[in-house]
Amino acid sequence: MRDVVRKALEVARARGAGYADARVVTRREERVAIKNGKVESVSALQSRGIGVRALVDGAWGFAASSVIDDREVMRIAEKAVEIARASALARAEPPVELAPVEPVEDRWESPMKEDPFEVKLEEKIDLLLEADRLMRKDPRIRVTQGLLSAFREDKVFASTEGTYVEQSKTETGAGISALAADAGEVQRRSYPSSFGGDYASRGYEYVREMDLAGHAEQVADEALALLEAPQCPSGKTTVILGSAQMALQVHESCGHPSELDRVFGTEASYAGTSFITPDKLGKLQYGSAAVNLVADATIPGGLGSFGYDDEGVPAQRITLVRNGLFVNYLTSRETAALLARHAGAPGGSTAGGGAGCQVARSNGTMRADGWNRLPIIRMTNINLEPGDWTFDELIRDTKEGIYMETNKSWSIDDKRLNFQFGTEIAWEIKDGSLGRILKNPTYTGITPEFWGACDAVCDKKHWHLWGLPNCGKGEPPQLAHVGHGTAPARFRNVRVGVGRW
Repeated sequence: MRDVVRKALEVARARGAGYADARVVTRREERVAIKNGKVESVSALQSRGIGVRALVDGAWGFAASSVIDDREVMRIAEKAVEIARASALARAEPPVELAPVEPVEDRWESPMKEDPFEVKLEEKIDLLLEADRLMRKDPRIRVTQGLLSAFREDKVFASTEGTYVEQSKTETGAGISALAADAGEVQRRSYPSSFGGDYASRGYEYVREMDLAGHAEQVADEALALLEAPQCPSGKTTVILGSAQMALQVHESCGHPSELDRVFGTEASYAGTSFITPDKLGKLQYGSAAVNLVADATIPGGLGSFGYDDEGVPAQRITLVRNGLFVNYLTSRETAALLARHAGAPGGSTAGGGAGCQVARSNGTMRADGWNRLPIIRMTNINLEPGDWTFDELIRDTKEGIYMETNKSWSIDDKRLNFQFGTEIAWEIKDGSLGRILKNPTYTGITPEFWGACDAVCDKKHWHLWGLPNCGKGEPPQLAHVGHGTAPARFRNVRVGVGRW
């Protein structure tokens, strides 16, 4: 593919592009779904195409095609330049500037022990059916489901600045759930997480380690127990969130508001903006001293891990929140340069935000959902750094409160400030011990107040890197695969039991 992307860049440059990049992306996906003891669907998808992005007179143009031959590559390169030139005529904003990046030639592959596409389909179906069978031992279990997916992306990226990168990434994941219903009550439990389970940039060994069958009976038992459980009480109390729920808490109230394109309003119509405006960089007390958040695209196995983003910027580990202080955004080459201008510094130099802030270079978060989409800023692995508590210590140290686990619902405003979450299950905490199961647990908060009330985070032993393959953003919509490393954490004076039941 080296000749293909080189041809595209030569044409774009010859037609007047000041900068251009080209991506050839090949994707393969396999998905097996089980429902109520039967195979609901088996699907296998594959696509390949090329996308060319061109910068002319300070404006972007983009064109893509699923046909990869000399004539078509020339056509889309010319089209990208043509669109960029037309866009420049209507440009209302200052011309696009790109923060610098060193050109590189490299190849990167995600770690994998067992190729999920080499595992027989019959084995995958049998694994899900066995877990399904174990969940259906009580007639009050009305719906059982299992899902197993494998995904691979091979990508070639090249730019007119001299970068050429080949990457290959494999992802695997699975999950099961049981829905119980009786006497007008309906409750669901999932494992290892809700909405399809958990995913990692690893091979089929990740699915084997989940031991779906070994957890199936517990999933069903908890769904049944929820039918008889008392309602989550209303009021203010101490809340401990389990690791799976913490992943979505971090995703919605930390990851999205730190995306710099949202801050500048270029994602406002679909995904909203952010309350973390540039004047808050290096000044906003985002949370308590126990809160340390990083964006780490280098951690092995994360859905948000890669070698280089879709601008050829190397994967990085950066601090977003240090001891509660907000110190960095997720940036692209364009937004990093724009932020530097906001801070009054020339592009390419360090600017604003105090110690630790590096805003004039991209920290490598631009990714596109395939060959026919423009890259936009996406979360990598947004992780809450572990603390030094064990889970048992955290419970023993809590006189009264509620332990909530596994997301069931979420709602957050368009600035990522005011949120409400529901979880599948909760346990009351009395005098340092877990007590009764509670149904329909919910909690609400204001982002900096909520994180400011975090006084304890569990240690590395309880920390897990969750994989979310369905983060939506962009117009037309794009789905990103992102990761969140989290451990159970405690929050004081949280309003719980909101809503009508």
